[in-house]
Amino acid sequence: MWTVAVDQGGCVETTHPTTHDDPVFIVEQVVHYCVANMPGAVALTSTEALTSTTLPYGLLIADLGLAAACRQSAPLRRGVNTHNGHCVNAAVARRRGAPAPP
Repeated sequence: MWTVAVDQGGCVETTHPTTHDDPVFIVEQVVHYCVANMPGAVALTSTEALTSTTLPYGLLIADLGLAAACRQSAPLRRGVNTHNGHCVNAAVARRRGAPAPP
């Protein structure tokens, strides 16, 4: 199994960020490599991948505005964490101890 979401705590219970000085650890006989910002090692490739994936959402927001774009696109709607100074993502709110969205 691979995970690349370790910067904010990871998406697997046994992960925690490491550094290139001490990059791996073993938990329950599983070798973990959890160096934060792994895409930075291949900056151009990761930038091109991120841009090609996120550009359509940016264009949708530019064309329709955030509210209408979110109504039209479920993936975009799920990706919005804050709006007008309020946390609108229930999972993020719980983790941050913020009020849950309505």
